[in-house]
Amino acid sequence: MDICRDVGFVHLHVHSSYSLREGALTIGKLAKLAVADDQPALAITDTNNLFGALEFSEKLAKEGVQPIVGAQLAVDFGDRPAPTNGLELPTAGNGGLVLIARNEAGYESLMRLVSRAWLQTEANGEPRALFSALAEDAAGLIALTGGPSGPIDSLVREGQADLARARLDRLREAFGDRLYVELQRHNDEAERETERYLRDMAYRAALPLVATNEPYFAARSDFEAHEALLCISDGSSLENDARRRLTAEHRFKTRAEMRALFADLPEATDNSVAIALRCAYRPRTRKPILPRFTTDETAGADAEAAEAKELRRQAEEGLKARLAAHPPAHDFTVADYEARLAFELDVIEKMKFPGYFLIVADFIKWAKEQGIPVGPGRGSGAGSLVAYALTITDLDPMRFALLFERFLNPERVSMPDFDIDFCQSRRDEVIAYVQRRYGADRVAQIITFGSFLARGVLRNVGRVLSMPLGQVDRLAKLIPQNPAKPVTLKEAIAGEPRLKEAADSDSQVARLLEIAEKLEGLYSNASTHAAGVVIGDRPLHELVPLYRDPKSDMPATQFNMKWVEPAGLVKFDFLGLKTLTTLSTTVALLQQRGIEIDLSKIPLDDKKTYEMLGRGETIGVFQLESAGMRKALVEMCADRFEDIIALVALYRPGPMANIPTYCAVKLGEQDADYIHPKIEHILKETFGVIIYQEQVMQIAQVLSGYSLGEADMLRRAMGKKIKAEMDAQRARFVSGAVERGLTQTKADEIFDLLAKFADYGFNKSHAAAYALIAYQTAWFKANHPVEFLAASMTLDMGNTDKLAEFRNEARRLKIRVDAPSIIHSGVDFDVREKQDDTGAALSIRYALSAVKGVGEGQAEALVRARKSHAFRSLGDIAAAISPREVNKKVLESLAAAGAFDELEPDRARAFAAVEAILATANRMEDERERGQSALFGAGGAEPFVTPKAQAWAAAEKLKREFDAVGFFLSGHPLDAYESVLAKLRVQPYAEFARAVKKGASAGRLAAAVLDRTERRTKTGNKMGIVQLSDASGQYEAILFSEGLNLYRDLLEKGACLLVNMQAHVEGEDIRARIVSVEPLDQAAARIQKGLRIFLRDPAPLPSIEQRLKGRGEGDVSLVLLRGAGEEVEVKLPGKFPVNAAIAGALKAIPGIVAVEHV
Repeated sequence: MDICRDVGFVHLHVHSSYSLREGALTIGKLAKLAVADDQPALAITDTNNLFGALEFSEKLAKEGVQPIVGAQLAVDFGDRPAPTNGLELPTAGNGGLVLIARNEAGYESLMRLVSRAWLQTEANGEPRALFSALAEDAAGLIALTGGPSGPIDSLVREGQADLARARLDRLREAFGDRLYVELQRHNDEAERETERYLRDMAYRAALPLVATNEPYFAARSDFEAHEALLCISDGSSLENDARRRLTAEHRFKTRAEMRALFADLPEATDNSVAIALRCAYRPRTRKPILPRFTTDETAGADAEAAEAKELRRQAEEGLKARLAAHPPAHDFTVADYEARLAFELDVIEKMKFPGYFLIVADFIKWAKEQGIPVGPGRGSGAGSLVAYALTITDLDPMRFALLFERFLNPERVSMPDFDIDFCQSRRDEVIAYVQRRYGADRVAQIITFGSFLARGVLRNVGRVLSMPLGQVDRLAKLIPQNPAKPVTLKEAIAGEPRLKEAADSDSQVARLLEIAEKLEGLYSNASTHAAGVVIGDRPLHELVPLYRDPKSDMPATQFNMKWVEPAGLVKFDFLGLKTLTTLSTTVALLQQRGIEIDLSKIPLDDKKTYEMLGRGETIGVFQLESAGMRKALVEMCADRFEDIIALVALYRPGPMANIPTYCAVKLGEQDADYIHPKIEHILKETFGVIIYQEQVMQIAQVLSGYSLGEADMLRRAMGKKIKAEMDAQRARFVSGAVERGLTQTKADEIFDLLAKFADYGFNKSHAAAYALIAYQTAWFKANHPVEFLAASMTLDMGNTDKLAEFRNEARRLKIRVDAPSIIHSGVDFDVREKQDDTGAALSIRYALSAVKGVGEGQAEALVRARKSHAFRSLGDIAAAISPREVNKKVLESLAAAGAFDELEPDRARAFAAVEAILATANRMEDERERGQSALFGAGGAEPFVTPKAQAWAAAEKLKREFDAVGFFLSGHPLDAYESVLAKLRVQPYAEFARAVKKGASAGRLAAAVLDRTERRTKTGNKMGIVQLSDASGQYEAILFSEGLNLYRDLLEKGACLLVNMQAHVEGEDIRARIVSVEPLDQAAARIQKGLRIFLRDPAPLPSIEQRLKGRGEGDVSLVLLRGAGEEVEVKLPGKFPVNAAIAGALKAIPGIVAVEHV
C-alpha cells in the first residue's frame, strides 16, 4: 500500500461541464488542476452521459495524467412500492451509481448501459438504466455507491435502512470485489449522520470504503456562480430557501486536502488510489472505420473486392450515360474522359474508398428517384469525374477544369467528404432511407452542445438574482449581437463604458457581471447537429455512446462533430438548402400550367438571364442578391457562366479587391497580366487574376513539374504558413521552375505571388456548384418570374421583411399580388391565370398561412373544410370549420387581411362576425357529434346573420391590414392624399433613391411610419431609426438626438408625414437621414380648399353630418349622381374640417361613391 500512501488520493467522482447545467469544470480546466497538484490520475463521471469521454481521455493523457472514464448513471432498482391513494412516496430518485471502466470490456459495457438509458427511456423522461441490465453488463466495471445523491445514501436519509441494505446486497452480488461504498465529507450534518450507517453496512458486508469529493467547480470563489448555475437549471432563484444546494466544499480539492479530511479513515483515500491502479484502459482515437455498401456478412477482403468491382461498373456505365446526354467538353475526347475515370477509380480503390462512394451514390439516386431535389454538388467533391458519373454531382469537372486531387489526394491519405444539399423539407426522408438501408442501430445523427453566450447568460443570472427585468434587459442590450462571432462579456465590458459605469455605481450589477462572466461559455444544452449523420459498419454503441434528443426519434452520438470522427465513425453531411426547395416549388407551379422544366437541361447561355444579371436585378437569386453582388454584376457585365463562378469565389473579404481588375480586363479597359507566358492558358478564363486554389495547383504543375497531388500539398502548406514547410516547398518550387527555364528571381517572385493568393484562393469546385444553383434561380426569374416569386414567397413565409421585398419586386415587374382569399387562396402562395382583354394574365395569389397568426395547420384545416363545403357566405364557413382547428385569432387576422372581402366587403362587419362564426361552428360540431343532423346535412345550414358594425375608416382598415400581413396590400395610407401629393411636390421613395444614386443629396417625401426604435450611439446620445413606407416601397431613415427630441411625438406608428430628407450612397445602399417632419394633414390643409362627396341617394346624409362635426377651414359639396351622367352639386353652408382622415372616414360610410379633394 506504499504507493497508495505516496499518491494519497485520486478524484474518482467528478462532474465536468458536460454534466449540463450542473458541472462548471471544463475539461481544459480539469487538466490544469490535475497537473497543478501533480495528480497521477483523474476520473470523469458526468451525470448520465459520456459526452466528454474521448476528449477527456485524449487531453488528460497528453498532459501526462491517467484518464479514468466513468459515468454517474441513474439506476432503477425496481424495488420501490407503487404509490397508493394517489399519494407520492418519498423518493430516493433512481439514485446515481458511479460506474468506472477498468478495462476495454468495461468501457464497452458503459457505452451500452448509457446508450440504453437514453434510448429506452420515454422521450421526456430522465435517462436511467434498469438494474437487471446493469447486473448483466457489470463485467469490467467498478461501482461506487454514488455518495449523498446515490441510491443507498438517499434511502438511509429516508429512514429505509433495510431497503438500503437489500440494494447493497444486490450490488455486491453483481459487482463482487468491484463494489465500493462511497463516503463524502462536506461539513454537512446529514452526511455525517449517513456516514455512520454506511460504514456499519460496509463493515458488516465486508465491502471496502472509498473517499470522494464530487467536485462541481474549481475553487471556493466559484461557489456563488455555481449556485446560480443550479438555479438556472432548476428555474429557481438564489433567494429561494427550498432550492437545490451544494456547499462551498464541492470544489476540486488537492490530494493533501482530501488526505487531511479523511485522516481518521486512511483506508478510504488509499482505496481511491487502489481503484485507479485497477483501471488499465482509456478510449483512444481510431482511424476511420468505413461502413460497407454491402450489408451482408461478406468477409472483409471479399467485400472490398466486390465494392471495387461494383463501383467500377456503376462509374463506367454512368459516364457513358453522361456523355450520351452531354458530349465531351472543349477539345476533350471520350478517351480523355475514360482515362481520367480510370485514374480516379484506381486512386479510390487504392485508398479503399469504393464503399464510401457507393453509399453516397445510393442515397442520392434514391432521393432523385423519389423526386427529392438534390444539389449539383458542394465543396471539392465536384472535382471528381467518378462522382459526376455516379450522379453524386451534376457538374462536368473536365468542362470547368475542376481537379480530382483537390478532393482526394493520392499522396495524402484523408477521408473523402461529400457535403450533399437536399431540399430542406424532404431531407429527413433521405436520412430515414439510410436508416432502413444500413440498419437503425448503425445510423445516427451527431450531438451538438449549445453554450451560455454573453446576452443569454446575463439574462439568466439576472433572473436568478431576482433583479428587475427591465434593468437586466437594458444591460443585455448593451452587449453587441454578432451571431457569426459572438462578443464575450469581457469584450463587451471593455468596449462599452456604460456597462462598466453600471457595475461601478451598483454592486448588484457588479455581482451580476461577475457571476455571468464565470458561467459564460459553459455548455447549456444538448441537441442534434443540423446536417451530420454517421454510418457504422457495426452497431454504433460498440464505437460511441448514444443519446436521444427529445425532439427527434433518431439516436445521436454522444460525441460532437469534433470528436465523432476521431472515434472512428465516418460522417456524411445531409444539408438542407432552401433554394433547392424554391426551385422544385417553381417547377411544380409551372407544371400546373402544363409547362415541364428539367433543371438539368436549362441552357447555361440564356441571353435573357444574363441581361437581367447585367442589370443587377437579382432579388431572390441565390448567392447574388446582396447590394455588393448586384453592383459587381453590373460592373462585370456578366454574360457567361464562368463570370458567375468567379463572382461567387471573389465576393469575400480579401479577394473582393480583385473584382475591379477582373472587370477592367474583361471589358478591355486594362491589359491582362498573365505573370508568365507558360501559364496564360490557366489564367485566361479569369483575365489574369488568380481566383481559385485549383489555379495555384495547376501553375505549380506547369512551371515546376509538381504532380497535382504534390501541388495540393503545396496549396495546404501555403495556407498554413508554417515556415519550415514553406521553406521546403520554396526550394522544391524554385528548383523545378529553374529546371524548366525560369530564372531564380522570377521563380521566387511567382512563389511569393502564389503564396499570397493561396491564402484566400477559393475552391473552384464549390464555387462552380453554387454558381449553377445561382444561375438556375436567375434563369427562372428571367423566364418565369411569376412562378419564381410565388415559390420564393412560399419559402420565406415566416419572414415579413422578405415577403415585402418580394412583393415590391413583383410590383416593379408589373406582377399583381392578389390579397388573401378564403375562397381561392391555398396554404402556400399560388399562381392565378386570368383571361383579360390582353390575353392570359398571371398573378400571385396570397397564401393563407402567410397571414400573421395563421399557422400552416390552420390554413390546411380551412382548405380542407372548403373542399368539403364550398364557401359562398360567412355562414358556410361557420358550417364547415372545426373550432378545434381554427380559433378566433386566425379568423380575425384573415378578416383584417381582407380574406373575407368576396363574402363580406365590409371588413369591420366580417371582423365582428368572427365570434358568431365560432359560436355557430361550436354548436354545429356538438350537434354532429350527437348525431343531430337536422340543421346541417338533411335540413341544410342554419341561416347565419352577419352582425352590424361601424365601418372602419380607410386608415384603420389599412392599419389592420398591415398588422395582419406585414405590409400594405389593398392600398396605402397615403392614397387618401393622392390629389394633394402632386401639389406638395413630393417624390416617391423609389424615384428619390434613383436620384440619390445619380448625385442628388436631398428630397421631400410623403411617408407613413411603420415603426420607430431608439438606441444610443457610442457617444451616449440617442438616435432614432424609423421604418417608413410609401406606395413605391419600404425604407429606413435615421435622425439624431436633436431631431429625435423635436419630432418624437410626430413619429408615431401609423402617422402620415411630410418628410424632408438628406441621403447619400454607401456601397449600393441609400443611407437616409430625416431633417424635418410635418404632419401631412397640416401640409395638405395649407393647399387644400375642400371636399366633394359623391352619393346616389340621401341614406348616407346622417352619417355625413356626424363625420363633418367640428370647426374647419374647408368647403364641402355634395354631388348627387342621378344616372345618365347627370350630376347635381350642392355646396354646404359653413366651413368644415377637410383633412385626409375626415375624407377616409367619409369614404367608409355605406352609400358614399367617392370623395374628391379640391
